[in-house]
Amino acid sequence: MSVLVGDIGGTKTGLAVAEMEGDGVLLDLERRYASAEFASLGDIVERFMTETGADCECGSFAVAGPVVDNRSKTTNLPWEIDARALADRLGLRRARLLNDLEAVAWGVTALGAEDLATLQTGQGGEAPAAAAGNACVIAAGTGLGEAGLYWDGERHRAFATEGGHTDFAATDEREFALLGQLQKRFGHVSWERVVSGMGIGNLYLFLADWHRAAHPPAVAEALDFDGDLAAAVAGSAAAGSPVCAETMELFAFLYGREAGNMGLKHMALGGVFLGGGIAPKNLDLLRRGGFMQGFLDKGRMRPLMQRMPVKVILEPRTPLLGAARLMLS
Repeated sequence: MSVLVGDIGGTKTGLAVAEMEGDGVLLDLERRYASAEFASLGDIVERFMTETGADCECGSFAVAGPVVDNRSKTTNLPWEIDARALADRLGLRRARLLNDLEAVAWGVTALGAEDLATLQTGQGGEAPAAAAGNACVIAAGTGLGEAGLYWDGERHRAFATEGGHTDFAATDEREFALLGQLQKRFGHVSWERVVSGMGIGNLYLFLADWHRAAHPPAVAEALDFDGDLAAAVAGSAAAGSPVCAETMELFAFLYGREAGNMGLKHMALGGVFLGGGIAPKNLDLLRRGGFMQGFLDKGRMRPLMQRMPVKVILEPRTPLLGAARLMLS
């Protein structure tokens, strides 16, 4: 059976036709569209079907945001998606919506060794997919997404969470000062406020104020012209800016802390997987030690944390693979 699969983001929507190939998923007719150029997901899918001639019985779509009763209001687009109405419009027998991180979690078991970079081998060795036991996914990108995979004794089953919006916890003087500044700006301070693209910007603004540091030229330009502050900070860190380098190190440490929190809450002996766009672009940063220091720093639970495999997802199509896996397995 062929399934129409989609990864619906605020900037881009990716679509493809998926089929099972042994234990893996084969994607065909892949296309990407600028989401904001369309009034609805249905408009994009109709364009895709016209352009490709795709003929599918079912559809499965990963959406950035909560999915309740097969409906979702997209976080960064003015769309309200109803899977039943979408199926009727497109002539599909059935359509499913799932949270984008839930889709990544489903997709983990479709990945091969070449699709993953290892930060800690753990008890699972170099197995390409999640080992037996619960696992979890955490993904820093525009925001912070989190999802779980529970082990039912035979296979992994993914489930969505909104864990990225839980309370950020400070642990030392610098972090308490950070928390205080962010509380003045936002009120509630979630982990997403510090572990995400926006989080890099928030960390930088705090540290620049903390050290009374001048902004590097690229950062000043991003601030003045509403540019990509996170990219400017990362680039300036690589160019030798001390405050930007400290920002990225603090980001990596806090990312590791929250990934470790996820690992503990899910008892993730099957693996902790890092999705999203930031981790693959910053592998050297994550491997320098700060990330794993934050991950392992769990007091008496450190020996347990050392048993958990920790891997970065390199395959950008994992949400499409997961959307297919949900429908085809």
